[in-house]
Amino acid sequence: MPDTPPPISQILEQRSGQALSLNDRYLNRQLGRIVRTLGFDRDWRHGEGAHLIDATGERYLDLLSGYGMFAVGRSHPTVVEALRETLDAQTASLPQLGVTLLPGVLAEQLVARSPARIAAMVTANSGTESVEAAIKLARATTGRPRILYAEHAFHGLTLGSLSLNGNAEFRDGFGPLLDDCVAVPFGDVQALRRELDRGDVAAFVVEPIQGKGVNLPPPGYLEGAQAACRATGTLFVCDEVQTGIGRTGRFFALEHWGLDPDMICVAKALSGGFVPIGGLLVSSHVRDRVFDGMERGVRHGSTFGGNDLAAAAALATLRVIDEEGLIERAERLGGLLLELTRPLVERYEIVCDVRGMGLMWAIELSAPGVGRNRAVWNTVERRQPGLAAQLITVPLFKRHHIFSQVAGHGLNVVKALPALVVEEQEIHRFAEALDDVLSRAERLPRAMAGLMWDLARGGMRARVR
Repeated sequence: MPDTPPPISQILEQRSGQALSLNDRYLNRQLGRIVRTLGFDRDWRHGEGAHLIDATGERYLDLLSGYGMFAVGRSHPTVVEALRETLDAQTASLPQLGVTLLPGVLAEQLVARSPARIAAMVTANSGTESVEAAIKLARATTGRPRILYAEHAFHGLTLGSLSLNGNAEFRDGFGPLLDDCVAVPFGDVQALRRELDRGDVAAFVVEPIQGKGVNLPPPGYLEGAQAACRATGTLFVCDEVQTGIGRTGRFFALEHWGLDPDMICVAKALSGGFVPIGGLLVSSHVRDRVFDGMERGVRHGSTFGGNDLAAAAALATLRVIDEEGLIERAERLGGLLLELTRPLVERYEIVCDVRGMGLMWAIELSAPGVGRNRAVWNTVERRQPGLAAQLITVPLFKRHHIFSQVAGHGLNVVKALPALVVEEQEIHRFAEALDDVLSRAERLPRAMAGLMWDLARGGMRARVR
């Protein structure tokens, strides 16, 4: 029998520095290899606002934000206090055949912040659960089988949401996936209409801004997609798991285009990053068609969905967003970030685009025009597509203590999702660091040699373990 686990404070004190070794032994050792190879293997101890802090006390600007979860920053005291208050209150959370107050108040708040069509919430624990619910409820509401999604989409990694995933690297090896899930090109309303005209589509599920590459919709696309769905009796579903809760300078990104969907998927930032949470916001038509009698009152649900801790964290997060003006802040700082970084397209040959909305930002790289630099680029890309983007992420981390990510397998796109509480000076620092890193990356043979050396040393550390 194993030893009885000691108190958490004792674990944190006595076993510090063991996170990676425990991960390698009991969790995902390949993730450990990735982290070491990239040189991201730090002994993380604390999170505060827009920063991660390692065991030496060094602060790193966190532009991953837990893939967007920490929109109000890490360890926000208002959310911490709300969780303490809920635990101290000893609420009767999750009676199952019964209801408690806080989930209903959260649903009330979210409905009030949603477009007119939205009337209720179906609780969940994550973004992928909310997408799974959307698939189920769309089929139950319409009696139709097919679900459409956009190419290059990311909607989650459980089997149903994976069936709407436009990235082969996530899908391969897990088939057969759900039947009747069909991809259409992102931005092409005519292609969408051709599928809708068959009359058997339950729902079209789309991210207003695609998270994997920060791909913005062309003008008129989302409005046209919604109209086409309405005309054919298809439910229009916006996946706002990453773009929602203030990220783009609106509470929901769909507000930029005046959309009024039948369902909205939410999760990630809703609980401030503290507690797993998700929800599917639905129209009264969807709710009433799915839960259409007492015998059908429990036909969809989730054991931990709608628990009091998650609801309390979410309510506190909404309070922080309102009181600190974080939606307006995201719009302002996002505009500043684009203003500071868009000139990089003209300044550097390898930068082909800078794009974003609010504090959802990306820079895309492409091969230099001619000569030795292009030959080096092409050689590296043939070996591993998307590797060139690590010319940005690795030195940003190593030289400037800025934590960022490549926005998808095989993409030379680097993405940033700063906490909405990030300081303006940190936006300037990131732009200056990016300029420095790109100036070095333009000297491609030397920069690539340096990157390969860094990755080789990291790979050696990974193999030793």
